[in-house]
This record gives sequence, C-alpha cells and structure tokens, in this order.
Amino acid sequence: MFTPGERDRVRELLLRLAETDAGVAAAAITGSHAAGGGDEWSDIDLAFAIPGDLPPALERWTDILYRDFAALHHWDLLFGDLPFASTVYRVFLLPGCLEVDLAFTPAADFGPGGPNWRTVFGEPLPLRPRTPPSRDDLAGRAWHHVLHARACIERRKPWQAEWLISGVRTRCSRSPAFVSGHTTSYAEGADLLPEELISPLETTLVSSLDEVELRRALAAAAGALAAELEQADPTLSARLRPHARRAHGTQAGNCVRG
Repeated sequence: MFTPGERDRVRELLLRLAETDAGVAAAAITGSHAAGGGDEWSDIDLAFAIPGDLPPALERWTDILYRDFAALHHWDLLFGDLPFASTVYRVFLLPGCLEVDLAFTPAADFGPGGPNWRTVFGEPLPLRPRTPPSRDDLAGRAWHHVLHARACIERRKPWQAEWLISGVRTRCSRSPAFVSGHTTSYAEGADLLPEELISPLETTLVSSLDEVELRRALAAAAGALAAELEQADPTLSARLRPHARRAHGTQAGNCVRG
C-alpha cells in the first residue's frame, strides 16, 4: 500500500505539472484533504480548469499518468446530477493501490460545488452548491424498489431482490443524512448520523438469499421507509400507508405483477 508521504509527493508533483501546463487555467484540491481532513487511506482528488476542448487535455494527462506515474488502469466516472455536468472525472489506479481522481472541467464552469475545495492557482467561479434530491424522488425510488423486490422474490430472483432491498435502505438513509447536513453520496455521512436515526436500518440488512430472510428484510425496509415518510411527509405517508403492507407481501394481496 502507498504511504501518506508517497501520496502527498504525487499530489504535489501533479499540481506542479498542472501549473506549468498552458492547457490548465486553474487547479484545486478537492475531497477530504481540501477541508483539512483525510487520513492514511485517503486518495488524491484534484480539479483542473481547461480553457479549450476537454479531449486533448484528457489525452495529454492520461499519457502523463501512464508515462510518469506508472498508472495501471483508468476509467471515467460520470455524475449527471452534479452542478457542472460538463466535468469528466478520470480515475487512475497507481502502484501501491493509490487512486488519483482528476476532474477536467471547462474553464467557464470551473468552481466549487461544495465545501471540499481549496484553490491552488487560477480563478474559480463562486460556490454553486448542488441541488439536493427532492423528497418525492427519494420516496418514489424507495417504494419503486419495494415493489420490484417483492416481484423478484416471487420470480425466484434472490440476487436482484437483495440489490433492491439494499436500495430501499440507501434511499431511506439519504433523507435523514440530508436533514442532518451530512454528505449522502456513497453513504459518506451514514457513520456520522445519530444512533437513533441509523440503528433502525440495521434490521434491513439481508443475511442470506433464503426466501424467508429476503421477505423479512424487505418488510423491515418497507417499515423503515414508512417511518421515514411519516416523519418527513405525513400527507404522503397517509396516502401510501394502506398499500404499504400489501406492497411487500406481509398480508393477503399482491399489487406487483409486471
């Protein structure tokens, strides 16, 4: 594994290269290190402002990472709901399991989308926070997953059912995380939530692909969703409550057949 010293040296070298690159108008440190956090496991997160077209910059920097840093692999991470959807996040794996995330953004869009940002050089735009997901979106995707998890159990598709049940838990955890002011992506804020918010979700964990266990976990996930809706949107909760138990199959009736 890489050491913190090795990681820091790679970051500083990348920033020096960016500052001498005429095709990079500005650069920033992002991620946990931008806000004075991070630990020995943290990777490298940098953002570059590109004044011209992105493809030449992507190709040039990909060559640099392979030639000068012995990169082993790379791929592009796409986030369509970010403030700057024009950004391409190219993720590199270096020897020692060091991950380097480079964000390439048109200069006209370059700026922070949240607090984890520290400008190194150049002039970014003012802070433009992300728009949080709406409660309707979170609730809708959650009940969608409840319905389809029930269908997958009936269809003897346990792996898909497990994925959907986990999705209900994820959607439920995002709402209190947002209310509490924590980051929700990748469950980053989940471990920072108060115990009374997060502990009820433990019962939604699927311990096996046995049908009885899948039904138990689905019922628990649907219950967590109902409790979250009752707190967040009592009106919507009242509309959905009569159908909730039928949806996950804990009493007679099956409203999923497609």
